[in-house]
Amino acid sequence: MKLKSVPLVFCLLAASVSALAAEGFSLAETPGKQLEVRFGDRPVVRFMHAYDPATKESLHDTYKPYLHVFDATGGKLITKGPGGQFTHHRGIFIGWNKITYNGKSYDRWHMTGGEQVHQKFLRQEAGPERATFTSLVHWNDAAKEAFIIEERTFTVRRAAGGTLIDFSAKLAAPRGDVKLDGDPEHAGVHFRPAGELDLQKTMYAFPAEKPDAKNDKDYPWVGGTFTIGDAAYSVVHMSHPKNPSGTRWSAYRNYGRFGAFPVAEIKQGGSFTFNYRFLITNGELPDGATISPLYAEFAGVSAPVTKITKVPAEAKTAAKPKDTKK
Repeated sequence: MKLKSVPLVFCLLAASVSALAAEGFSLAETPGKQLEVRFGDRPVVRFMHAYDPATKESLHDTYKPYLHVFDATGGKLITKGPGGQFTHHRGIFIGWNKITYNGKSYDRWHMTGGEQVHQKFLRQEAGPERATFTSLVHWNDAAKEAFIIEERTFTVRRAAGGTLIDFSAKLAAPRGDVKLDGDPEHAGVHFRPAGELDLQKTMYAFPAEKPDAKNDKDYPWVGGTFTIGDAAYSVVHMSHPKNPSGTRWSAYRNYGRFGAFPVAEIKQGGSFTFNYRFLITNGELPDGATISPLYAEFAGVSAPVTKITKVPAEAKTAAKPKDTKK
């Protein structure tokens, strides 16, 4: 049988569609360990969700899920994992060091007397424009019973030459009232860059002319720039206006950990959803004309371009690390 020739235009169209698909987002899971978001063949982020209580060492390394972030080329991780200075600082993570529940206090920042444990994925979707996944996480007490149940959602896109990550954490209190409290250094939603950064070059940026990082409240966003080897990387950490008012920011340590610290109360049977956005780029911090529309889209409000003030990080670290392996 004689085959008909396929018109060239259809061949080109098929090749174009194939190329687009190859450059879209995909999800690759290693069961019991991690879920990686890729764009084409390049890793973008990696959600670390292993939990292994078999030994003290394995429990230490897996007592909280967190999000690793790659540089824009997918060539290396630019976030920190277990060990090193302040071992509990890991990528993009969430926790409070003073949680009150049923008359007792719990620390789900340093993870003493209990863990945050990934249970399963409630959602996994990937396509040409974005990838989204939701992890069900139990915040357990010492008896390994969940007093907070979290639905942690990440949506990953490309924007401004880098990676745009929307972070949503719906925290529910099924067994009793919960108060989330602490201080800006040890509570909230934070970003921690890799431990190999140059401490002398860390900078922070604020959407204000005369920022007072330790006293100001309710910044719409805060930025940080850090250097690993010869390369600089920048992070813009945005807070949704529906997050609790009175939010303070920790954005001054030279090792680069920074984030938002809100206080919230959740009644038994109720829930509260925290929403943040991270813009992560190679190089120096994007300008206001780049940040403002991304914040406006995220927050659903008008966001005029504001003056950005950059401030060097504090010269000294907070303390000599004591918890490299705890």
